[in-house]
Amino acid sequence: MEITHIATSGSKNVVIELVEETDYQFITAVEFHFDWVLERENNVYKLKFPDEIEILGLMSIKVFFKEMRIEIVLLAAAVKNTGTHKEYDGIVGNLIAFACRESIKLCGEYACVSLHPKTELKKYYMKKYGFENAGRQIFLEGSSLFSLLNKYKI
Repeated sequence: MEITHIATSGSKNVVIELVEETDYQFITAVEFHFDWVLERENNVYKLKFPDEIEILGLMSIKVFFKEMRIEIVLLAAAVKNTGTHKEYDGIVGNLIAFACRESIKLCGEYACVSLHPKTELKKYYMKKYGFENAGRQIFLEGSSLFSLLNKYKI
């Protein structure tokens, strides 16, 4: 997996791992927009550079086996990697693609990833990542899910 350094257009390798208990001391609401400690009951993943401590992005997911889907409960890039002055691009896309891969592992051809975005982000996620509208939630399945996997090479 790779993200792009905006200033140089160079790519850098990243990894996605489960958040460890010791990571929560570095994960603040100021840096990541939410109180991530409340997400401990879900699977919380971090995106970072290999062999480095700094967390670039976070994602909390919940698995709904009976519905054959994974729901992205929370998703955030570090504040310094959001907006027009961000340092790296591709953090959120890689996290979403990772959720797609995990859904395929669990559900095979019926894989589905859903997200309940803030109102102002709904159209953005649909345009940028190919999510489809399902009323209050948006989702990826089928060709749109596999397209995202190919785009982020996961």
